Amino acid sequence: MKPLVSILIPAYNAEKTIADTLRSAIAQSWQNKEIIVVNNGSGDRTFEVAQRFASKEVTVVSAGGGGAAGARNHALQLSQGEYIQYLDADDLLAPGKIERQLAAMRQIDSPRKLLSSSWAYFYHRPHKAVFVRNSLWQDLPPVEWLVRKMGENLHMQTATWLTSRDLAEAAGPWNTQLHVDDDGEYFCRVLLASEGTHFVPESKVFYRITSSNRLSHIGMSNKKKDAMLLSMKLHIQYLRSLEESERVRVASLAYLQTWFGNFYPERPDLVAELQTMATELRGHLEAPHLRWKYAWMKPVFGQKVALRAQQVFPQLKTSCIKYYDKALNQLHAASRESARPSGPQ
Repeated sequence: MKPLVSILIPAYNAEKTIADTLRSAIAQSWQNKEIIVVNNGSGDRTFEVAQRFASKEVTVVSAGGGGAAGARNHALQLSQGEYIQYLDADDLLAPGKIERQLAAMRQIDSPRKLLSSSWAYFYHRPHKAVFVRNSLWQDLPPVEWLVRKMGENLHMQTATWLTSRDLAEAAGPWNTQLHVDDDGEYFCRVLLASEGTHFVPESKVFYRITSSNRLSHIGMSNKKKDAMLLSMKLHIQYLRSLEESERVRVASLAYLQTWFGNFYPERPDLVAELQTMATELRGHLEAPHLRWKYAWMKPVFGQKVALRAQQVFPQLKTSCIKYYDKALNQLHAASRESARPSGPQ
């Protein structure tokens, strides 16, 4: 009997993307699957759109509170699968994503292996996605994976993972305190419970680039800054529980420095806490460096404004590219529609 796979989709204000996400889940070549959508207090038509796909295979429910982490916990409680596939409500799975990972799992025959896959960014046209390999795209033991993630500022997108229920239960529930990086912290715990990662390159995920209010964007939100600091503390704690070494110390310091600019200078309390963490690692965090294209602003507007511009302008650039890509997508869709043969004359 082929194992049941549970595809779990938390959804919040995703009326424009949830249909495509559900189609990609339904289109999986792995037939023995259940799809559970948890609408988490959306203020738009997310529930209505998702409900159109309701069937014996697709369950759509509503649950409030706990954010995306709470919605995932609720979906997991409802699920029956031997394997868990998390999928955000704006991302897409390639049709053979799950089947290829499970074929690899049969070859290694170890439910404690954590399966990962290739992934690429897209805006509105997934066929334009470019898959760029990094040093996490290979089989790795837990400590090596975390050293590379933190030391090189890398990550694996949420939907790349396929997790056995054994690993999900060993890791425990998603942390509802984390309003940002909840997936990064959760899969650290899954990784710690595992025998390491097994990378399946033919298995693919498409990660939609959304607006600056996405979960992973910290911006000026104090709630997200507090949550990010908690996630960072836990990351370092998890890594050091596996190994105390010079490379772990260096990777941890690099990780703190990478994210330091999200707290400096607006949150001096968190800046001080981060410096204390760096001191404990026998290091020191430097003030964020202004790149040359923003350095000219410092003598005119001050360092705080220049640093803020360095954070905001890339977001504006991303928004412009996104809208351009959307326009091209709509233009191509209109061209296909106009080229479609009309009915009998």
